[in-house]
Amino acid sequence: MATERPPKEVKSVRSESPDQVRQRLYRRAILVAVLGNMGLAVAKGGAAWISGSSAVLSDAANSLSDTLYSLFMALGLYLARQPADPSHPQGHSRFEPLVSLLIAAVMGIAGYAAIREAIRRFRGGATAIPLGWPVAVLVGSVLVKIVMYRLVLDAARKANSPAIRASARDNLADVVTSSAALLGVLGSNLIHPLLDPLAGVLVALWILRAIWEIAHENLGYLTGRGASPEVTAEIVEAASSVSGVLDVHQVIADHVGPELRIDMHIDVDGEMTLREAHAIGEEVEARVEALPKVDQAFVHVEPDRR
Repeated sequence: MATERPPKEVKSVRSESPDQVRQRLYRRAILVAVLGNMGLAVAKGGAAWISGSSAVLSDAANSLSDTLYSLFMALGLYLARQPADPSHPQGHSRFEPLVSLLIAAVMGIAGYAAIREAIRRFRGGATAIPLGWPVAVLVGSVLVKIVMYRLVLDAARKANSPAIRASARDNLADVVTSSAALLGVLGSNLIHPLLDPLAGVLVALWILRAIWEIAHENLGYLTGRGASPEVTAEIVEAASSVSGVLDVHQVIADHVGPELRIDMHIDVDGEMTLREAHAIGEEVEARVEALPKVDQAFVHVEPDRR
């Protein structure tokens, strides 16, 4: 009489190991964002208070919002890197695009404040902005933001992080907006005082443009946007490179958070053993999951129908 095997415990939570390299990149990006934006907000706020410049005040509001979203980013990235648990069996990666949308919302507050201040200056009659501190602070802001952009973008690329990429994109926009504010201050002296509030409007428009780009990208991550044809071709190529794969006849790749989940079907020789076919399927999973944009692959192995 055969002995019955005891039932195995059904696994319900994905196994994950912490990515120490990615966590270090996250910490570096957060430190650069928080300290850099906080310092710029204080410097610009002081220069705006001394000079009365609408453009500098708008830029100071933008830097203050950047400081707030940097704190949101720190919280969101902390949550996103928590390991899978029974409440989130596939992990917490969706928190990252969610915090990117919160960043966009905070940036919207800065955009509204910039437009409101510029309109107030237009209605009240603009005056020439004294040179000196406003020019020094704005030139310094452009240089600091260029350095921040390069550092944060490098971390975003290596970590494949939409939240950090949103921060880098905002830093690049800040280079343009600070340059516009600088031109406004100079133009109010050299050409016409109304150029200062006009520069404030340009600052606000750049903020709104950055909001749209961030929101569009991260809504796609949250709503299951599919992979590009180029990435799909990379997935097919990786699977086809495994010895024993005769065909790849289905690849469904969509975003679950910032990375892709892949559902794919491959054909193998129908005469091979189940153990051999399973080994091929596992090798395909490993090669596809090694691609930078892929989080997890589910491979269905089928007998060749030719």
